[in-house]
Amino acid sequence: MRNPEPLALTVTVCRDDARFGALAADWRDLYDHCRSVTPFQSHAWLYSWWLSYGTPGRLRVVLVHRADGRLVAAAPLCRVPGPLPALTLLGGAVTDYGDVLVDDGCPEAVPALAGALAGLARTAVIDLREVRPGSAAERVHAAWRGPRRRLADSTRLELPALPLDQLVRRLPSSRAQQVRAGLRKIDREGVEERHVPAAEVPGALRHLLRLHRRRWAGRRVNPELLTDRFAEHLARAVGAMAHAGQARVTEFRLDDDLVAADLTLVSPRLTGGYLYGADPVLRSLKVDVTTLLLASASRRDGDGSRGALSLMRGEEQHEHHWSPEAVRNERLLLARRRTAPALWLRAGYAGGRRWAADRLRARRNCRRFGNGPRPA
Repeated sequence: MRNPEPLALTVTVCRDDARFGALAADWRDLYDHCRSVTPFQSHAWLYSWWLSYGTPGRLRVVLVHRADGRLVAAAPLCRVPGPLPALTLLGGAVTDYGDVLVDDGCPEAVPALAGALAGLARTAVIDLREVRPGSAAERVHAAWRGPRRRLADSTRLELPALPLDQLVRRLPSSRAQQVRAGLRKIDREGVEERHVPAAEVPGALRHLLRLHRRRWAGRRVNPELLTDRFAEHLARAVGAMAHAGQARVTEFRLDDDLVAADLTLVSPRLTGGYLYGADPVLRSLKVDVTTLLLASASRRDGDGSRGALSLMRGEEQHEHHWSPEAVRNERLLLARRRTAPALWLRAGYAGGRRWAADRLRARRNCRRFGNGPRPA
């Protein structure tokens, strides 16, 4: 019996903003056939980010098509110039998970995408940040024939996507009792939950960002999240994602007053709380906001079909009360022989920064949990 003929695949590199924008329908089809994607690989998120943060002339979106015209792989990249030029994933610092996209039914697309990236790597290192375990980028990294490195990137806290009662049963008995008391407190205060229709999402996001500023007033926060540029990106991206079922906004009211709002991003693999805001009145009433948000999320996504409930950005003490798993993202570096020295320099610099950041985080956590700093 003869082996089937290999699929004929065509590789192109999109450098044009308008062409990238016109890929929405094909990208959505690819997104739906790539189970490893997170919400941050949706076309709405990536294209909106490019419109807000991209630099003209630096777009490099690698596309792999079958002979019938179907898009079967994509790497959304942009070129970052400098002494050590690199090609990085679109999304930047406001994106929690980075990845490429590969159709699960077309394994031939992996080496084709790796080959296309190898062409770009002649003049720049491929630097893929915040790659979640099990990603399509890991498969490309495994197929790479040139110099490559894997580094640890940031950590995200995750819970299994289970019903609330099962999440509570995972906790130590004393903490479980506190959570149940917190749920009863929410009910007694009469906090009402409302799912915002997709058509109302842009307006609801303005209220969410206002509450977010109040929640974090006087505390450390990513300053980019307070800018008009980020607000414009969020409204444009999430407005489209809400219509596609990839995002939802939930509002919480007390006596008709908006006291909290939450933005959750959704993909086949995980659901994640990306951004929330809360009025300080909830703290004065001793309403636990984390319990409020997790109870809402588990009611919608607690059937286990999505695998994980990600707490995404940040790492606060109250999140550890739910016994989440710490999942370390990866940074994948790819190069050719001629760009290998730039890869080693970039990897060395990144490793030093990671070591310093981990030491600082460990000291902060020791102080936060009352253990005091550990000696070096």
